[in-house]
Parts: sequence; C-alpha cells; structure tokens
Amino acid sequence: MTTAYLYAPLFLEHQEYGHPESPERLNAILRTLDETALLPRLMPLEPAPATEAHIEAVHTREHLARVKQLVARGGGHFDPDTYANEYTLDAALLAAGALVRAVDAVIAGEVDNAFALVRPPGHHATRTRAMGFCIFNNVAIAAQHALEAHRLERVLIVDYDVHHGNGTQDIFYDSPRVLYFSTHQYPHYPGTGDWREIGRGEGLGYTANVPLPAGVSDRGFQYIFDELLVPLAERYSPQLILVSAGYDAHWSDPLAMENLTVAGYGALARTLVALARDLCGGRIIFTLEGGYHLPALAYGVAATCHALLGDENIPDPLGASPHPEYAFDAVRHYVEHLKGVHNLV
Repeated sequence: MTTAYLYAPLFLEHQEYGHPESPERLNAILRTLDETALLPRLMPLEPAPATEAHIEAVHTREHLARVKQLVARGGGHFDPDTYANEYTLDAALLAAGALVRAVDAVIAGEVDNAFALVRPPGHHATRTRAMGFCIFNNVAIAAQHALEAHRLERVLIVDYDVHHGNGTQDIFYDSPRVLYFSTHQYPHYPGTGDWREIGRGEGLGYTANVPLPAGVSDRGFQYIFDELLVPLAERYSPQLILVSAGYDAHWSDPLAMENLTVAGYGALARTLVALARDLCGGRIIFTLEGGYHLPALAYGVAATCHALLGDENIPDPLGASPHPEYAFDAVRHYVEHLKGVHNLV
C-alpha cells in the first residue's frame, strides 16, 4: 500500500498570534509522524498552487478578488474568526492545489491513497465567502477537479469534523454528482447541518447530515458509519472518496464536547479505507480540517495514516475518555430515523 502525504513549509506562514488554527498544528503532526516512525513509510508528494480556474470552479470571482485585496493590504479579518496575513493567499492556493495534486496521483494510480496535511483548512468556505478559519474550500475544489478533469460522475465526501462543513454543503447542495455526508455536534458553529438539509433540486437526497448531541463516543460514531454511511455509500457507488478529517471530536478538544478517542478515529479511518477498497478501487484522500488539542490532533492523524497503510495495530497513547458514555441509545434511535429519511429501510 503506497500512501502519500502532501505538505509544504509555506503552510506555516499563514498565522495570527494566539489563534487556535496555528502553524503548531502541522508542526505537532509532523513531529508525531516522525517519532512514531510513520513518516518514512509515507511517500511525499510536492503540492503545486491551485490555478484561478480551480478556485473559480467552486468559488465566485468576487470571493477570490476579496481574498487578493485583503492580502495585498497586508492582511486583516474576513470575520472575527477568519484572518489573513501577507502569506495567506499563497498558502491557501497551495493548500487547494495539494488536493488537486492528490486527486491526480490517486486516480492515475501513482499512489494508492493520500493525506493532505494542509492549512488553512477549507470546509467552511462557501462559494462567496471565507469563514470559520477557512479561505478556499479545499475538499470541494478537489471534488470538482475530479468531476471535470477526470470525468468522474460520483464523488463521496465524508466530513467528520466536529463542526458542520457548511461550505461544502453549500457548493454541492444542488448536485447529484457529489454525495456529502457529515457528522457534527449540533447546535454548534456554524449552526447549519440539520437532518432536514438533504439537498435541493437535482441534488435532493445527496446531502446526509447527522447532527449530534454532545458526548457521542467511539461506539456511537462507529454505529453511524456502519448503519448509515456504509449503506448510503454502497447505494451511491462512488468513484472516489474524499474525507474532511477534523480531529476536534476527540474528548480532549477545547472547542467541542464530543467523546471520540484516537482509537475511535483509527477505526473510522479503517472503515473508510475498506469502503474505498470495496467501492472504488481503494481511491481515498483525507484532508486536514480542524483539531485543536495538539496531541489528540497529531495522534489522530497518525491513527489515520496507520489505517491508510493497512496496519492492523493502531496505538492510542491518550487512552479512553474520562467522560461517561451516555448518548449511544439516542444515537441508535436517531440512526433509525435517518434511515427512513434517506430511504434505507
């Protein structure tokens, strides 16, 4: 199994003092991959910047112009959460381009699968605006590139960041060519992702949201994947799976209140890798979204890399959650309801 990773030092230059979405996130990941002897097992792929055509395939020209203008002034804020400095445009173009490169490599068979270790993240960026720490929607750009350049017809995007990927949903809400599946704490930033949001027009039925209460643990997330995501994916039969991988549902994360462990993340990744193997020749690409407790983020990414490499043993140095599991019965009943919503019963 050949697993690629995509990274560039430029990603560290996008920064604002004291902001949780910091360069240290990538530094912690790379240190941990090195210390756990995973890094030498991964194949480095050099990212190239996305073109303006890549960006404008999913974003408006006006959005790109606003980013350019703010960066040209030396930086500032798109909103209270989302900053730019003089390096942000170049970093964001390279982050999006890393996903484009990963799509090309995986579809061409150059590598089996890949993890894009990029920042700024992307899944909150809508067609028209930057928000939620995100400038351009990296995973949406990747999906659109797969559809246009490689003439794919069906792409599955799985988003397990603890925050709903409102931007990804926004971009593909009317399209049957992308099935968007999201688990997220609700109500939580950005306040979207109700279960009733299932697509519109030709895209009706191609958005599946699983808004969760606080406290859902490994067993609950795995049940959702096994009982809801897997049958949805099998029915859809994607030709490529893209994963918005956020590690902020870990029990230690300061920005949310879910109860996943590193082992739980490894199990979810293993489920997705197996799904890709069964449905689309193993073609799967993960891209980094959130995760703000540095050890949980770093070990979560390591667990995902173990799964991509096909390892049987996935270590969890942080261990079990100290918080009790109390939401599983609610999750089980909720999944039965969502099966009805999505015609799986």
